Amino acid sequence: MMSKPNAMQLMIVRFPKGAAVAYAAFVLMLISGTWSAIADILDRRADLAAAREILEQLDGRRLLPRNNDNTENVGPSGAPLLEGPTITVAGASLLQRVTGALTKAGGNILSSQIELQGVRSKVGFVGVITNCELDQSSLQKVLYDLEAGFPFLFVDQLVVQAPPASGNNPEGRMRMFLAVSGQWQGAK
Repeated sequence: MMSKPNAMQLMIVRFPKGAAVAYAAFVLMLISGTWSAIADILDRRADLAAAREILEQLDGRRLLPRNNDNTENVGPSGAPLLEGPTITVAGASLLQRVTGALTKAGGNILSSQIELQGVRSKVGFVGVITNCELDQSSLQKVLYDLEAGFPFLFVDQLVVQAPPASGNNPEGRMRMFLAVSGQWQGAK
């Protein structure tokens, strides 16, 4: 018993070259879609690797190369919170850390003050306020030194005054008001 051919079969029999072209176009579309999906997966893997590298840099713990025998992470050393048996000692430690960062960058400290009683001190934070002079090129180094290392410090306020254009300050040093705070871990 023979069945009646449908319209598609009649078109294929009538135009075999057209059917071959349609088949080839369909196969090319499948290959193109597969290639696009693979390329997208590879791009996402590259983006993930780049994001992971940035995260490691932000965390400050760059991993050592795999061929090195030491498998520990490299990062800043020290305690994450201000240490000291009393809040006064912790404040002095914070002042020493801030003045050390400023003098290492070539800054000149004009005045400094430890804030033990402020709005944030109730939650265990200690603050330091400094007025200093610093070269423009050293500002970023100081801020990075304070915020990237241990203990964790926060720049609460930064006011920078451009160097005067007169001959009074030939070095081009700017005046800076810097308020930094850190959290005290409390008495042990």
